[in-house]
Amino acid sequence: MKNGIFVFSAIAVAMMAVPAAAHVGLENRQAAPGSYYKATFQISHGCNGAPTVQVRVKIPEGVISVKPQPKPGWKLSTVLAKLPQPVDAGHGKTINETVSEVSWSGGNLSNDHFDEFKIAMKLPDRPGAEIYFPVVQDCQKGVHRWIEIPEKGKPASELKEPAPKLQLTPKP
Repeated sequence: MKNGIFVFSAIAVAMMAVPAAAHVGLENRQAAPGSYYKATFQISHGCNGAPTVQVRVKIPEGVISVKPQPKPGWKLSTVLAKLPQPVDAGHGKTINETVSEVSWSGGNLSNDHFDEFKIAMKLPDRPGAEIYFPVVQDCQKGVHRWIEIPEKGKPASELKEPAPKLQLTPKP
């Protein structure tokens, strides 16, 4: 009987873990405000069994010095946006524009595998803020739009396709 309970418990735990892995997520979900951060977006499945062929990430306002990591077998492209006012990027450098979107395309990520897409960036100095990174995952057949952001007071668990969230820590 003990073995039966163990097997049932293991199955129940595995079933509870499935929803958590059923979306695009960030490897590290907290970071210090105003710091440099490496966002690692984890793609854990395709679209209803179809392979992922493109991943697009919208860069939130206030994030600067964006540098995506190339991936062998994928074409990397970025979209630039003019900043409303110049920003001191450090090291004596002022910037007038920043990357507003990063896209990897032309690859083929099987539904049976996972992969990571990485972007280095400088975060805004907004202690305690939540920053959302909308992601569109295009597949050979279908698409997932991980772009939903919860309204104040509503849990993210109610969202069908939530955007990956980064929590900026409070100032010590």
